[in-house]
Amino acid sequence: RSSDLEFEMETEARPRKDDLNANDEHADKPGDAKSEEIPTLGVVQLKGSHWLTRIVFLRFLAFIYFVAFLVARNQNKELLGYYGLLPANAFLNRVKNHFNGTNMDSISLVPTLLWWTDYDSETLDWLLDALAFTGLALSIFVLIRGAANMVVMFSLWILYHSLVNVGQRWYSFGWESQLLETGFLAIFLCPLFSLKQMPSETPTSRVVRWAYQWLIFRIMIGAGLIKIRGDPCWRELTCMDYHYETQPVPNPISYYLHQSPSQIHRLETLGNHFIELIVPLFLLFPFKRRFWTVTCGILQIVFQVVLIISGNLSFLNWLTILPSLFCFDDYTFSPFFTAKQKQKALDPHRSEER
Repeated sequence: RSSDLEFEMETEARPRKDDLNANDEHADKPGDAKSEEIPTLGVVQLKGSHWLTRIVFLRFLAFIYFVAFLVARNQNKELLGYYGLLPANAFLNRVKNHFNGTNMDSISLVPTLLWWTDYDSETLDWLLDALAFTGLALSIFVLIRGAANMVVMFSLWILYHSLVNVGQRWYSFGWESQLLETGFLAIFLCPLFSLKQMPSETPTSRVVRWAYQWLIFRIMIGAGLIKIRGDPCWRELTCMDYHYETQPVPNPISYYLHQSPSQIHRLETLGNHFIELIVPLFLLFPFKRRFWTVTCGILQIVFQVVLIISGNLSFLNWLTILPSLFCFDDYTFSPFFTAKQKQKALDPHRSEER
């Protein structure tokens, strides 16, 4: 009986042929999702890497460019066209007469591609549309591809620059110049000619990343200091009592936020001062740098989302989110990418050789 029991136990422990065949049939094949999964340790190695961050940033920037050029397409003829409210040709002619012709002085004061066109005729309307449509096409390309080169990004920047510089009062708000600065830095974020998402020879520039962090630092500290040094209501914590009904374009939610108790409005004002004057300093902390940088990025993005929900400042708040994206690395954005893309971000040189 003892030998029979030992035989039964040995038989149960030994894998059967049918089981082996079944395991072979269900084995992960090359290319299967399971076989492409990256171990947790591999994903952790994405900390400090910014290949995926650049893809997210370029797509977001392309979206903002798309909106900006779409606005230009819908409004420029009525605002700046030959029969517009403030015709661009009349503005350029005044500059031209001031400098006695089209020369380096006039071009450097108002840099625009329109100087090299027949702008002083009804052709101006077609030229304004051409600038907008070209910008729309390039921004769609970058948005879909998630990649760009210096040529494409410079083209987007010079096209929008050409519109802003003849826009006069219609383009004199803060977000146009902020988009130009953001777009200018993006030129140096990309390789010269390659259109690959992860060109192995052109990793995301550390200098450009720092420049974007410096940009969000300047934007927020500047906004906070203007408030503190300006209207006393910001120091007295009463500004939010009136903000929702006096902002440029209130939205339906603004009405309900305006009805909040005064104590809530005081907390909102304090929160605004904290986000604009204290949180940017997190970027300067030398210890646990990644923790404080990511915390700063999260708080800045949440703040901008709240502003988007509670008001309407065109694409300004969306644009202000952009530099905050470089507070994050590939580890943060890895859940939004496929296993293949994460594997390539871990070793772009090896991926290109394949």
